[in-house]
Amino acid sequence: MLFNSYEFIFLFLPITLILYFTLNRFGKNELAKGWLVIASLYFYSYFNRTYLILIIVSILVNYGIGKKLSDNKTDIIIRKLLLIIGIVFNLGALGYFKYYDFFVSNINTLFGTDIKLLHIMLPLGISFFTFQQLSFVIDMYKRFNLIYSFTDYCLFVTFFPQLIAGPIVLPTEMLPQFETEENKRVNWENMNRGLYVFSIGLAKKVIIADTIANFANAGFDMMEKLNFVEAWLTSISYTLQLYFDFSGYCDMAMGIALMFNIGLPLNFNSPYKSTNIQEFWKKWHMTLGRFMTNYLYIPMGGNRKGEIKTLRNLFIVFLASGIWHGAGWNFVIWGMLHGICILIHRIWKNSGRKMNKFVGWFITMNLVNIFWVFFRATNLHDAIKVIKGMFDINSLMQIVKNPRVILEMTKDFRELAKGDLGNELNLFLLMFSFIVVIGLKNSLDKGKNMKFSFVNSIETVLYFWGGVFLMTRVSEFLYFNF
Repeated sequence: MLFNSYEFIFLFLPITLILYFTLNRFGKNELAKGWLVIASLYFYSYFNRTYLILIIVSILVNYGIGKKLSDNKTDIIIRKLLLIIGIVFNLGALGYFKYYDFFVSNINTLFGTDIKLLHIMLPLGISFFTFQQLSFVIDMYKRFNLIYSFTDYCLFVTFFPQLIAGPIVLPTEMLPQFETEENKRVNWENMNRGLYVFSIGLAKKVIIADTIANFANAGFDMMEKLNFVEAWLTSISYTLQLYFDFSGYCDMAMGIALMFNIGLPLNFNSPYKSTNIQEFWKKWHMTLGRFMTNYLYIPMGGNRKGEIKTLRNLFIVFLASGIWHGAGWNFVIWGMLHGICILIHRIWKNSGRKMNKFVGWFITMNLVNIFWVFFRATNLHDAIKVIKGMFDINSLMQIVKNPRVILEMTKDFRELAKGDLGNELNLFLLMFSFIVVIGLKNSLDKGKNMKFSFVNSIETVLYFWGGVFLMTRVSEFLYFNF
């Protein structure tokens, strides 16, 4: 079930809210949490009932391991063995469902073997709920005293606003909120703010991201060759599409959770305003960065073992981040490129040199834009096709000599990218989205101190019904693929 669907907005969400707060009103807090777990599992199974078994088995195994690790009588050797089992189980499940075909196809290529590919359909949210549970097992081993009932643990894993595409939450930052007495009652201010933030996210996804996606889809999937203008339209449109698609999901997730009086951790904070690559990664997919820092970078030594090993650790983190996003060499290359840029930035920073902020932003955004090509492309051939077009000097010189030639050069591209709303509106939204990204406050700033007013009510109505009106073009969120 998609956030941007009629059944979610007009049936699932209101029914879940009403029953949850009704049960809490009569003092049935455990039943209320149990209802949320059942509703969340239904939400998950709506996509594919087969993988309901997977998430239930994952919950049972990880909770069982955590329960045993919380027992002070458990022998140290058994504790280490349980930790290994927990890590192997979680990473093994992720590896099997997400990377099996990728590894096997590469083995077949390298060694001339003919091992059968399984063509396993990727279970939605497996990368997210696996990392959440992996962090739980590791923290239990470190004796962080994370003792929760089975219902609470299920709620931590399955809470539907963040189940499919994050943020990656910790039990300590979410579960205590369900126990606070004031959070068990309807808070109309939170309900209003939640609807406001949700509506912004819906508009981002449905009105902007899904519209400008026409350019990206035409360039990546339909054109065999791209000239300079077509390639840059393709790459920039995907850069902005991904921004509004992912930030839209984050807004919607945070808005929904807020309706339940639950504050989710910030996952997205205007990354395209960053003036260097390090700042970009502090603002993009922030909870993934936190996970990689706490459970990979620091255990490898972090920055405690000299500069060379620090650079090594940073590169491994970004390589792992690339692999986490998808099974393909294009994701490996994407992670490596960001890793190399992080190393260059660190060396530059340690040298004491500084850079003009605008120049830093311009370089950062161009690098991010180019790197996203590998992230979006179905394979390396498609990525190279777009990159070659972006640096096609011949077509650029033709445009410089005669700018009017652009219309003729992009005729086929514009026809393929027209979509339901036409090229003119697509281009307008592309330019508008760039202005929003660079020049306006983000939804976090807008929603943080929002108070109920006539102006905000009109704004909410416009965002909400604008999104609902265009929901006939229903599409999944891009991060569902990862």
